Amino acid sequence: MADSNVTSLFRSTAAHSPSMAALARESDGTGPVDFCIPCNPYFPTPAMFDDMAARLREIITYYPSSADTITAELCNLLQLPPSCVAMGNGSTELITWIDHLMVRESLAIPVPTFGRWTDQPMETGKRVDMFPLQESSGFALDLTQYAEFIRKRNTKVAVICNPNNPDGGYLHKQALVQFMDAMADLDLIVIDESFLEFADAEVEPSVVQEAMLRPNVVVLRSLGKNFGLHGIRFGYLVANPALAGRIRSMLPKWNLNAFAEHVVFILKEHGAEYAQSLQQVRRDRLDMASHLSALPGLTVYPSQGNFLFVRLPVGAEGTVVRDRMLTEHRILVRECGNKIGSSSRFLRLVVRPQTDVRRLVSGMEQVLYGTRRGAAVPELGTGTNYSSGTAAVDRLVGATNGAGMQNLAAQALATGTTGVGMPMQAPMQMPVPVPAAAQMPMQPQPVPMQAPMQMPQQPQPQPQMPQPQMQPMVAAAQVQQMPMAAMVDQSNGMGMPMQAPQQMPQQPYGVPAAAPAAPPMPQGPTPTGVPARNGLTAAQVRGATSPNGMQNLAPAPATGWPNAQSWPNAAGMGQAG
Repeated sequence: MADSNVTSLFRSTAAHSPSMAALARESDGTGPVDFCIPCNPYFPTPAMFDDMAARLREIITYYPSSADTITAELCNLLQLPPSCVAMGNGSTELITWIDHLMVRESLAIPVPTFGRWTDQPMETGKRVDMFPLQESSGFALDLTQYAEFIRKRNTKVAVICNPNNPDGGYLHKQALVQFMDAMADLDLIVIDESFLEFADAEVEPSVVQEAMLRPNVVVLRSLGKNFGLHGIRFGYLVANPALAGRIRSMLPKWNLNAFAEHVVFILKEHGAEYAQSLQQVRRDRLDMASHLSALPGLTVYPSQGNFLFVRLPVGAEGTVVRDRMLTEHRILVRECGNKIGSSSRFLRLVVRPQTDVRRLVSGMEQVLYGTRRGAAVPELGTGTNYSSGTAAVDRLVGATNGAGMQNLAAQALATGTTGVGMPMQAPMQMPVPVPAAAQMPMQPQPVPMQAPMQMPQQPQPQPQMPQPQMQPMVAAAQVQQMPMAAMVDQSNGMGMPMQAPQQMPQQPYGVPAAAPAAPPMPQGPTPTGVPARNGLTAAQVRGATSPNGMQNLAPAPATGWPNAQSWPNAAGMGQAG
């Protein structure tokens, strides 16, 4: 596969990596080893593929049954009422209809995350309030801080991905239920559980049963990722009958294809194989994390998905690593520079069998260190004329302060990109990170940095705030983060602390550390298309600019949620908190 072809393929897509079909067309007809697309490698079984191949002509010749028929069979399998379920042609179709029908003016989403949750509402002119996950906290989402952020911005819709893509961060079910009840007055809460089947932190991690009891909660589930069949394009959502019916009424009569029908109707015969495939992915996740953690300078973050989020060693640039892995080793990796809230120093690597992982690690060693193990690949040169689209997205989103823009993706493609896609600040000396242990670390190692240079646009530096004590991944919801503005002002745009972290005593979940009180905020909703007060723009999240005049957010009350007692509980099960 020629270098020029690789450059062309990645330059032509601002939203994601090229498809496997496109990569195969540029080679000998076979694609590379895929560490990019998060797919279950153990399901369907070879026997199931043989069955589909034998019935290929019948499957593709005739119309499928109606979506109601296919949905009824899936609900029989999952023990869910059909009135509470809507099936779509992939989760993206469902996200599109959720945006069109249920997002009035604004949507909050932690970043980095799945790109459609930021891009889709911006393309329809909505305001997207992005809550930056901090690298210093292992990208853990603090639900108390997120709730406070939503209240400050008066956001109408809140989204949580559990586990989150790309970092695999996980939130416990009880914490999510508390959040749902605390936010019962929002227009909508979406819990995206597309990767939840791969989690093993809890026996019953899903909130689908709780969602059906509440008037404003939708749970999104994927089938293609879990079943290893991305090409079939099928997924479903669960909500109360009114919400699910509203989405279902807008879907085309035959939005589900015959392959989706065939798979859904044979699943009941292969439950044991499916469960075994999930167990094998979980074992492979631990093994893969262990091997990657042994690479010098590479940080592996705890994950409950079927992928691992890794930070490359200092000096390594993701697009260079991605292209060399593809051209020299025929391995496709996901460089995350085009994910808002991430950068080109991060890769998302899909969990695969051990034989593939050994090939990945060998290729990474050669690309990162060459003949001298420990010497990272150089940064991109200034003459490089492509990246993964980050710069175009930053310019378009930053131009409107996150207020939304029509046809964002098309404009990003037309605008083009230069450099690595992220405005660079003056270089600072950074110590080489301590190599991760040979075993999977339960918490990431933050990289201390020197004090930042004083910039003209920051005449009043924010006060120094202590860093939180790191918690194991299975207790991610308990990690206490710094107040939002302080974290942004003390970071380099990627969540890395600018001074050595200080240890804090562990506090119980829902009781945030003391922080300076925020000044009184003007009351009333923010008009559509106008940047919300004291919020972060996408460019500020990415580190392209510094937020001026932002004050620390006030801590939530001891209940864990702001004014929890004043909000109605949709389930009628007592007050939240």
